[in-house]
Amino acid sequence: MKAFDAAIIGAGVTGAALARELSRYRVSVLLLEKEAEPAFGVSKSNSGIIHAGTQNPPGSLKARLCVEGNRLIAGPLAAELGLDFIRCGQLIAVFDPADLPRLERIKSEGEAMGVEGLRIVDRAWLEANEPNLGPEVRAALFCPTAGMISPYRFVYALVENAAANGTELRTGSEVAAISRGADGVFALVAGGQEYRARFVVNAAGLYADRIAALAGLPPYPIKPRKGEEYLLDRKREHIANHIIFPLPSGKSKGILIIKTSDGNPMIGPTAHDTGDSGDLSTTDEGLAEVLAGARRMMPSISRSDIIAYFAGLRPAAGDDFVIRHEDALPGFFSAAGIQSPGLTAAPAIALMLARLMEGRGLKLEPKKDFRPLREKPVHLFQVSPERTRELIAEDPGYGDIVCRCEMVSAREIRDAIKRGARTLDGVKFRTRAQAGRCHGGFCTTRIMKIMREELALSPLAVTKRGAGSEIIKDERK
Repeated sequence: MKAFDAAIIGAGVTGAALARELSRYRVSVLLLEKEAEPAFGVSKSNSGIIHAGTQNPPGSLKARLCVEGNRLIAGPLAAELGLDFIRCGQLIAVFDPADLPRLERIKSEGEAMGVEGLRIVDRAWLEANEPNLGPEVRAALFCPTAGMISPYRFVYALVENAAANGTELRTGSEVAAISRGADGVFALVAGGQEYRARFVVNAAGLYADRIAALAGLPPYPIKPRKGEEYLLDRKREHIANHIIFPLPSGKSKGILIIKTSDGNPMIGPTAHDTGDSGDLSTTDEGLAEVLAGARRMMPSISRSDIIAYFAGLRPAAGDDFVIRHEDALPGFFSAAGIQSPGLTAAPAIALMLARLMEGRGLKLEPKKDFRPLREKPVHLFQVSPERTRELIAEDPGYGDIVCRCEMVSAREIRDAIKRGARTLDGVKFRTRAQAGRCHGGFCTTRIMKIMREELALSPLAVTKRGAGSEIIKDERK
């Protein structure tokens, strides 16, 4: 039975950020993930928005940690981890001049929280800077510090850097039992193995309530909230210059027009509570709601622009994040209810948890050999034609284009596998191969061939997202 100083349950953005933060110190860290790869839970369906910090309740953890997280990502993290962070800014649009006082209040609350550069812009400014907005939009709050990032590659960067600094990752390891011995050390059974840890952090997203119950704690009131989103063709990349929000409702930030770091705009999400933590279906009603909301702000958006439908679930647990030490179970910490703006707040949540753990006895002695830097992977869709020619001269594998829709080479796919991709979705999230309009119709078989070569897999063992999603079925059995 292997012993660790800290075990983190859940390799989404929260768990990954904490693993990377703790890897700075002379502590042994175990990162457990029930799925086949990191980022396959809540984080895979994230919009990728790095929020400025407005639209959160003043005085809440969401508000404080969002502003701090934005600064951390834009500052050291993006540079150290080679993240594709783009600070494009956001607009919160109003359709009725009578709503301007609400916009002023959001501005004042944001400024009180330390959000910089906020200003209300009029119709003339919008026509000059966001010409595709419809005539119903009368004014907006401009938030220049907002940006966008690839949520999957953010998680992978955090996990890769944590692993390079000693964190042990175990995927396919669903936690089945948690107990605390008389010596204060936890025993965890996960993926058929048993581990010991002095401290445990529950960052299990939609399943945080189940982990709490396994540990003997009252379950958190996790209520999955489904959001349907729709990806537009890359040809509409420049339809918007900013991330565009309507005025928020009490339940959500509304239907957005979202620029992404990969080029394809998105529209959505809806926000409807569901009792099913596995419900990732999309609906005609959801599509109609998203199209109506998006087209009110930007009428030129058409249903024919949509190339992919998908849904994600937010692990709602009340109005705020649940980040705390569980006094009823010494050494056990919770990071639950991490919904929007959880992606933005993740680095700040990690710092908060590390401080809480230190206060409960985890000695955080800095490593002299901590390596903060991670080499950024090459993505041909992000580099110039001149640089592409240079790369091909260095390695012909960059000239072997496997995914034509997204311009992904064989070398990029091999690199993704070397960095940890073990499934077709793992390759897609790291490289964008299969993410274009043909949805892998052209490239999937070639990717499978490369996976077989790199991982010595049988064709029957190649999966979309782990066990149970095999691509080829042997019907001879």
